[in-house]
Amino acid sequence: MTAERQRGRPALSARIPTRPGALIETARLRAGLSQQELAARAATTQGAISSYESGRKVPSLDTLERILAGAGFDLRMTLAPAEDHDESLERYVATLPGDVRRRFQEGQATRSPH
Repeated sequence: MTAERQRGRPALSARIPTRPGALIETARLRAGLSQQELAARAATTQGAISSYESGRKVPSLDTLERILAGAGFDLRMTLAPAEDHDESLERYVATLPGDVRRRFQEGQATRSPH
């Protein structure tokens, strides 16, 4: 048994909100709703809202959309290519003034194991 469990607190992993839980809590607070009020609007229970917000449970995508709609929000997602660090750095370096870019590239070359 962990020390936290012995002290009567849930384990840390049970207290860290999930991203969906954080979205639910943010939407609820922005809408000025209690957990009970949001639960009634979203056709679920206050206990379920609490479990989602705390990260004890993770809602399905359909449930997340329903709960957010109950708070007056839409869930919008986009698909975007993964960002590659090297490409980002290359784009940034290209924006540097010539002398700064040259010094940066020289510094990088001296660090490179190649």
